[in-house]
Amino acid sequence: MTEKIYHVDSYIKYFTANVIELDEEAHGIILDRTAFYPGGGGQPADKGYIEFKGTAIPIIRSKKIGDKIVHLIDKDITLPPVGSTVKGHLDWELRYKLMRTHSAMHILCGVIFRDYGATVTGGNMEPLKGRMDFEFEAMHKELVEKIENAINQEVKNARPITWRTLPREEAFKIPDLIRTKINLLPKGINKVRIVEIEGLDLQADGGTHVKNTKEVGTMRIIDYKSKGKINKRIYVQLSE
Repeated sequence: MTEKIYHVDSYIKYFTANVIELDEEAHGIILDRTAFYPGGGGQPADKGYIEFKGTAIPIIRSKKIGDKIVHLIDKDITLPPVGSTVKGHLDWELRYKLMRTHSAMHILCGVIFRDYGATVTGGNMEPLKGRMDFEFEAMHKELVEKIENAINQEVKNARPITWRTLPREEAFKIPDLIRTKINLLPKGINKVRIVEIEGLDLQADGGTHVKNTKEVGTMRIIDYKSKGKINKRIYVQLSE
């Protein structure tokens, strides 16, 4: 089992690890510990490179294959052998933008759930952009402006963002823990990671986040669409 450094410290940029297995078919390596987030929950995977014997080897992406986190490498590059020690270097600019974006999505989700009781029906993100779908019957300009003002106020409120892991049974005693219309958490997961925006939002989540809402920066709702009778999509963009 690979130690998930990104679940404990999302700000780490470099780490040392050992190669414990090779995935010849995917042409990737499996490490005993990693800070590369493999993607999930709408958040893209991290990129970067590993340093092996003084050579920088680009990581195309990290990916969850089965129950393993595989760091994919270009097929023209020889994989470091099992037992090798490597140093991982994250593409920090990409990672930090995704951290800000993911936390922005939680601010949006928290505000809409608090103010309108609407649950999430879908979502996705890329660096500094994201979209979320909510159970709204109607969406109009005045409502969108009200939501935009509210989410930016939460950025200004500088709310602390923390994360912790709880046993599944304990976690599911928390009211409204799952904000999605469908509980996407696999039954086989015995421990649940909780991300909390103090006083605003509390969700089961496996992604990476900033430590305070002020790090998110200014948020703009750049578009909104109807995706069904009670399904409305909101597009958000963050400042650089």
